[in-house]
This record gives sequence, structure tokens and C-alpha cells, in this order.
Amino acid sequence: MTWGGKLFFGALGYLIGGPVGLVIGLILGHLLDRGVDRVKAFNPFRPYAPGEKEQVQDAFFTTVFSIMGHLAKADGRVSEQEIALAKAVMDRMQLSEEQRQRARELFQQGKADDFPLDEVLARFRHQTRFRKHMILVFLETLLQVALADGHLDSREEQLLLRVARGLGLPEAQFRQILAMLLAQAQFAGSAGGGAGAGAGPAQSAGPGALEQAYAVLGVSSAAGQAEIKRAYRKLMSQHHPDRLAAQGVPEEMIRVATEKSAEITRAYDTIKKARGFK
Repeated sequence: MTWGGKLFFGALGYLIGGPVGLVIGLILGHLLDRGVDRVKAFNPFRPYAPGEKEQVQDAFFTTVFSIMGHLAKADGRVSEQEIALAKAVMDRMQLSEEQRQRARELFQQGKADDFPLDEVLARFRHQTRFRKHMILVFLETLLQVALADGHLDSREEQLLLRVARGLGLPEAQFRQILAMLLAQAQFAGSAGGGAGAGAGPAQSAGPGALEQAYAVLGVSSAAGQAEIKRAYRKLMSQHHPDRLAAQGVPEEMIRVATEKSAEITRAYDTIKKARGFK
């Protein structure tokens, strides 16, 4: 708790108005201190307090798997493909059997008709202290799950848009992230594999792959060299493992998010080769 405001304004009030001034000063100081405490609590750059990071990581894990179940139920029923997809996500995250069991339980909770989505989102946003990188990784994870079958159902899209809004992201940013993830999926397919596809399009990119590479970075083919570099650095910053770890993203989620770094780098290399810059 902050006391500086109460001490300063209380003393000042007493000097100016005696006991009455002291009371008024303490009230003003309390209001100031409370505002300072709120800023400190929700400062996305402040270090975590002891034990707080673990709480945030648990909130991330809990929220992502419960909403994953809610997302799977968006079209009215949970298909075998969606169940297999959830298991694939667990495989990519290299979860232990205990973690898998908890993830399955959370997935089942999310499927309930009375699942309190808005309440869950508000609690998650509060628990993560509005850390933007964590929120972006969270939304990307859900979008990747929704896009795993190659398309986005309209009901899934509306649900994900509701999630984005609940996390404080405007629709324009949601659309931009969606377009970039679609481009990343297409770009990976054009290379004949995922992040570890070897030579990939950086060595032999056709016109279609090059356009997809621009979309991966969220820029147009008319973008200048400086704009392309800025977009690349921004995306790499958002997906850098050390930064994600500092934000409190669980290690299991970092493994998934880091795969995107490889796709982003491959897209950037493709553009550099086509444009002839370093």
C-alpha cells in the first residue's frame, strides 16, 4: 500500500487548516495513493510479485483449455476432429499425463451450455494485468485451433471476436491477426511442411508464396524495406520466448508460440531474397 500521498497532503492540510485541513488532506492523499496502487497493480511492465507469475500461468492454462472446449461446441456439437485437435495441441505442448487430465476436464467445462464466457474472460484479463503479449498469444492459440481444419466457421468467428473484445482488443486488430494466421498456414503449406520445412520458400518462392509471405508479416507487397523490417521486428518481439516467459506465458504455450517465430522468419527471408536486401 502507498502512503506518500496521505503523508504529504495530510501534513500540508494541517499546516494550512489545522485539524480540519489534516482530515481533508488525508482524504485527498488517500485518493491519490489508491490511484497510484492501481497503476502499479496493472502496469504490464512491472516485475511479478513472489508467486504471482505461477498464478498467471495457471490462469492462462485454465482459460485457454476451457474456452477451447467452448469453441469446439460453437457449431452445436463437438466433432471427433475437434477432440483429436485438442489432443494434438496437448501433444505439441508436451503436457504430462496429469496436465492432460486437467486440460480434458477444463475442455469439458467449456462445453457446458451455461459456461460463463464473459466472466471467464474478464477474470483472465484482470489476472494477466492486461499484459498485451500474453493476450495476443492467448488469442493466437485459440485462432490456430479454430483454423486447424482449414476454415473458420461463422459461429466460431463470432465467438472468437467476442473473446477478442472481452480481452480489450478492437475488431480491426482481431481481423489483422486472423489474416496473418491464415497467411501463415497457407505459407507453411506452400513450403510442403511446417516451421521445420528445411529449404522452404526462401530458396524457391513462386509469386503466390511471395504474396503469402507479405501477408504473414501483415504488410502489402508495395511496402518499403523499412516498413517490412519494422513489421518483422515487431512480430518477432511478440513471439520471442524470453519475452513471453517474462510476461508469464506458460512454458507449454511458449513451445507452440515459438513455432510461429520460425514461420515469420521464413516469410521475412523469402521477401528479402525476392527484394534483394539484407
